[in-house]
Amino acid sequence: MNKILYVFFLIFLTISCSKKEEVKFEAFSPEAFAYDIGDAWEVNATVNVRGFTKNEVGDELSTALKFEVDLTGPDSVEVKNIFSDSKEVTSTELIDIQLEAQFELDYTSPEGIYTIQFNVIDIMSGEVTSATAEFELKN
Repeated sequence: MNKILYVFFLIFLTISCSKKEEVKFEAFSPEAFAYDIGDAWEVNATVNVRGFTKNEVGDELSTALKFEVDLTGPDSVEVKNIFSDSKEVTSTELIDIQLEAQFELDYTSPEGIYTIQFNVIDIMSGEVTSATAEFELKN
């Protein structure tokens, strides 16, 4: 009887360990920084993305993402699509991808807290995710 229980336990353990857990399409760990470059502010922002659809060709995986960045700030500042880009990646191991945005703000932009929203589209599946980060303009 113990041998039968042991065999069932091994089978259960093998099945439960071999299941691949699907990762939800999500943007995570967003960051944004503004630097005074003399006559303007340079804004650099990043976000990581995982759970995207992967296309397998031989030993390599590939994916394609499109993203847009919206900006809101003090004094009713609102700029849709201040930055947009796409990224195609091919690799033997494809777990997450870092997306980067860089743009300038006029030096006369009001001081205060600004919010960047990354809107990311998985081109292969059409899924959409977003993440926000804040930065401060201060002389």
